[in-house]
Order: sequence, then structure tokens, then C-alpha cells
Amino acid sequence: MDSTSRTILITGASSGIGAAFARSLASQGYDLVLVARREAQLRSLADEVQRKFNVNAQVFPADLSDPTQVKRLETQVAEIGDLEILINNAGFGVPGKFVEIQAERNAEMIQVHILATVRLCRAALPGMISRGRGSIINVSSIAAFMATPRNATYSATKAYLNVFSEALQDELKGTGIRVQALCPGLTHTEFHDHPGYEDYKRRIPEFFWMQAEDVVRESLDALKKGRVICIPGFKNRLIVAIIRNWLGALAAKALAARLRQ
Repeated sequence: MDSTSRTILITGASSGIGAAFARSLASQGYDLVLVARREAQLRSLADEVQRKFNVNAQVFPADLSDPTQVKRLETQVAEIGDLEILINNAGFGVPGKFVEIQAERNAEMIQVHILATVRLCRAALPGMISRGRGSIINVSSIAAFMATPRNATYSATKAYLNVFSEALQDELKGTGIRVQALCPGLTHTEFHDHPGYEDYKRRIPEFFWMQAEDVVRESLDALKKGRVICIPGFKNRLIVAIIRNWLGALAAKALAARLRQ
């Protein structure tokens, strides 16, 4: 990827995989537009990458569960004349039985994971198509490949992102644009510090976890190679392969039982 005067927009950029993308791409000379709810963390990250890598980093505080704020961001995306990569990373989980989770929280998850992603892709693509280049990374999850009890809405929204990304890439053949659904497994980020997820680190061996920086490295490598579905980490690829074949039902049940404990 040629970074000459080109910009990356990252949602969910204040920590975790989003912040790792920001640092990696800034180190390659890309300018950044950083989007997240937490303005203080965004400004700290922007100051860091500007100081270390001498790039421009704009901060755009936004809560993508609010459709009005998504519309504001759509306008920003459409006006970036050199948008090289759109990274739809914003997301969250609410563990628990579907009927015990407030309907509003499920709706917010659908809004952030699906509706905001679709609208931002739609805003970015006309400019990318006219320039004959660009990339979109939609951050999904290996949960997309399994029906995950206590994470029903989360896994369903991630499955949507996979199918959407594959269909979009097929539509964009010959345009010079690449689309990726990034499907990380367990990753050391703030995601698993939230209530309901914090005991994952205790119950699931370190062997299964990845660092955000490694996820980002594999994602960007897969993007260069044109792989639409990127599952970082050999262990995660093995898990998905098992789920997809005749052992899938057994493996999924075992995982579901562990998550219910």
C-alpha cells in the first residue's frame, strides 16, 4: 500500500484492535481519522502517533449507536478525498440470555455492528470507485461461524458482516477495491474487561489468546493478498475449520457448555 497523502478512518479507535490498527498504519505514514466515543483516549492516541510518526491524526468523537451521529460521520467519510482504508471496528458485546438483555441494548448492537457499518461503507465507496482504489475492513469475529449461546445477537451481527463483506467484494470486482471481514478470536483488549466477559481470561487458557498487534499484522497481510475472510491465528483457523465440518456440532456444543459455566 502506498501511503503518499492518503488517509485511514478507524471506528472504535480508542483502544484494542482499533488502536493497534492506528499505530501500525501511522508507522507506515498514513494520516488518520480516529473515531470512538471516548474523546480523551482518542486525543491521547492522536498525540502519540503524531509525535512518533509525524502524521496527521484527526479526532472525531462519535457514538455509533446514535443514528444522528452516524449521519454526521457519513458526511465526514464522503468528504475525505484520499480515503485509502475504512476500518469498521466499533463494536461491543452484552453477554447473557437473549430474553434477559434489554431490547434497547440488542438494538444498539445491531445499530453499531450492522447499520453503522453499512452506512459508512455506502458513504466511502463512491469516492473509492471514482479513484479506482481503496479498501474496507469490517471487523467481525470467529463468533460469526457459530451460534453462540449467551451471545446470540453478537454472533448473529458478526455473521452478517461476513456475508455482507463477501457479497460486497464480489460486486466490486474490477474496481481496484478490496473488502475484508476480519474474524479475530480471543484477543487481549478491553472487550474482555467488561462485565460478563472478565472471567474468560480465567477460564480459557492463554494458549488461545492473541495480541491485538498480531491480529492487525495478519489482517493487513491478508488485505494485500486479497483474502476476503481473514481469520488471524492458526488456532483460530483450526477452530473454524472444525466447526465447519462434521465435527462442528460437537465442538460448538462443547464450547457452548464451557461458556455457560
